[in-house]
Amino acid sequence: MSGSDGDGSGHPAVDAVIQSLANAANVPLRDQIAEYEAAHRTLQETLATIDQG
Repeated sequence: MSGSDGDGSGHPAVDAVIQSLANAANVPLRDQIAEYEAAHRTLQETLATIDQG
């Protein structure tokens, strides 16, 4: 799924997660784990709010 302009997902929280994951590739492994966990948490919360709507 993509936004109307072809960039991003069309959902700001998901777009922020995608960017954070891209940035995680440039940090030490121990810091990447925290980034991945935060991304997972954000995506779970986002999906939960979509399901409620």
